[in-house]
Amino acid sequence: MKSLKIIFLFVLANLFAFHSFAQKSTDEDLANQYFSDKEYDKAVIYFEKLHNKNDNPLFYNRLLNCYIELQEFKNAEKLVKRQIKNNPFEVAYNADLAHVYKVEGKENEARQTAEKTIKELIPNQQLIQELAMAFLRYQELDDAKETYLQGRKILKGTYPFNFELAQIYNLQGKTEAMLNEYLEALVFQESFIQSVQNALQTVLYPDEDGSKKSLLKTLLLKNIQKYPDKKVFSEMLIWVYIQEENFNGAFIQAKALDKRFKEYGQRLTALAELCLENKDYETAVKCYQYVIEKGPDNFYYISAKMELVNVYNQKIVNEKNYTEQDLLQLENTYLSTLNELGRTATTSPLLRGLARLYAFYLHQPQKAIDMLTEAKEMGGMKPQDIAQIKIDLADVYLFVDEIWEASLLYSQVEKEFKYDQLGETAKFKNAKISFYTGDFAWSKAQLDVLKASTSKLIANDAMQLSILITDNIGIDTTQAPLLIYAKADLLAYQNKQIEAMKLLDSLAETFPIHTINDDILYKKYEINYHLKNNAAAIENLQKIIDNYAYDILADDAIYHLALIYDYEQNDKEKAKELYKKLLFEHQDSVYGVDARKRYRELQTGVNIININEDKLEFEAN
Repeated sequence: MKSLKIIFLFVLANLFAFHSFAQKSTDEDLANQYFSDKEYDKAVIYFEKLHNKNDNPLFYNRLLNCYIELQEFKNAEKLVKRQIKNNPFEVAYNADLAHVYKVEGKENEARQTAEKTIKELIPNQQLIQELAMAFLRYQELDDAKETYLQGRKILKGTYPFNFELAQIYNLQGKTEAMLNEYLEALVFQESFIQSVQNALQTVLYPDEDGSKKSLLKTLLLKNIQKYPDKKVFSEMLIWVYIQEENFNGAFIQAKALDKRFKEYGQRLTALAELCLENKDYETAVKCYQYVIEKGPDNFYYISAKMELVNVYNQKIVNEKNYTEQDLLQLENTYLSTLNELGRTATTSPLLRGLARLYAFYLHQPQKAIDMLTEAKEMGGMKPQDIAQIKIDLADVYLFVDEIWEASLLYSQVEKEFKYDQLGETAKFKNAKISFYTGDFAWSKAQLDVLKASTSKLIANDAMQLSILITDNIGIDTTQAPLLIYAKADLLAYQNKQIEAMKLLDSLAETFPIHTINDDILYKKYEINYHLKNNAAAIENLQKIIDNYAYDILADDAIYHLALIYDYEQNDKEKAKELYKKLLFEHQDSVYGVDARKRYRELQTGVNIININEDKLEFEAN
């Protein structure tokens, strides 16, 4: 009997607890629903009940809002004062009281409450921030500012609230005060540089007349003079120049910093790499020449000599407006640099570059073959370097139509580096040889494996060629269109562009409605672009966009047309429009990351560069 009584009481207690919980949940749901529907007269009844039972901040805040919306200011005052009494150290409630006074029309009481609360702050960073945030919730920017300033004073330099004050000054439109706070943050802690740069990326734009950046540069120069031993302000100045793509200005400041701190040219080599990436070849040359002038005993001398040649080479390859004299001058630069530094494993990149110049530009492929054959036998070479030279050598053999010699070398690299990107590169090139020779089934089998490559570019190229084969075999029992296209593709690779173009034109005329026609247009674009015929290249790409919008080459066409308008035609608006089109219509495109970055640069006028990743350090005069 006693046991039954205990069980009965236990069940009864649980039922009571469940009922209480259910009642609480129902009250809370109703309160929140009425509040969301702005039925404050109904919501206030439930929030009063909830707040009396539970000092939950949400219940308090919503009850206070209900009182204010219902203009029950006396109840609002009582609520806040009771909260202050029960929580004397949580000073943020005083901001609530000041707000109640203000909406009630008691301006004097509001000011007195805010000022007294700020004045009586204790040196506690968390409480200071909570009070400032409470003021900010009510858009009381001046009170929030005074809170941080008082906090800075009473914390005595342990934390100056620079970022918080900068945000308030930005909201108030006080640009100079904002910038000064960000720069003062660097005085307090130089390691804040990335945080400051991230903040400035947002607050400096829009800046149509350039006044914000101009003011920032002025303030930076003042700080450089004020703190001559601090590098951080010069680093910031160089960062501003980079955002403006003023790499020559960056070079001048970096050179001054290098001289001042005797840094052997390290930061100049880093800046040169950035210049090269952004196709500012002239400034890249200046950077490397400055390092070279430090003499052969300098640690960066050899790398600077080698990279300088690479800059000259990249300028020719990428700008395409070179003359025969330019090519011969580049050859002499390669040879003189090799004569000075010697033909060693260290200088093998120079040998590879010179060989490529001989094969593909100076029409001397045998010189290239001899040079690469010699290079891969040099002592001290790493296996990866030898493999890369083999790939280069195979490329030249393919160029001179020694197809099986090329295939043998590709196969060697593929076997030696089966699970490496070098091996995947060789495998793809071998698959292309099978494509050129008409062995489409074998080529496709290799390409399908490469679709899973860790390299997005290899995977993308493999997928495109595989689809090209799939779309065009079986349609014609002779496979004639694909065979002709493959022949034209090989001729184009071998710099026989006129012959390749004739084949492609003939193919398009013979098979006017064949599925290969978008590939024909894309190959014609590549040839025309190589021949510097931009008008024809643009026409080819536009036809793909207009007539083959849902085919696999559509995103390639959009992206490369954007590049032409961006860098060749200097039509930034058209380029921006095309980058946007790519991002919206081809979200999975391999070009998405680069297109998004460039679109943002054109949209905001900001050159998006991560200084931390480049590990650049700079200073000004």
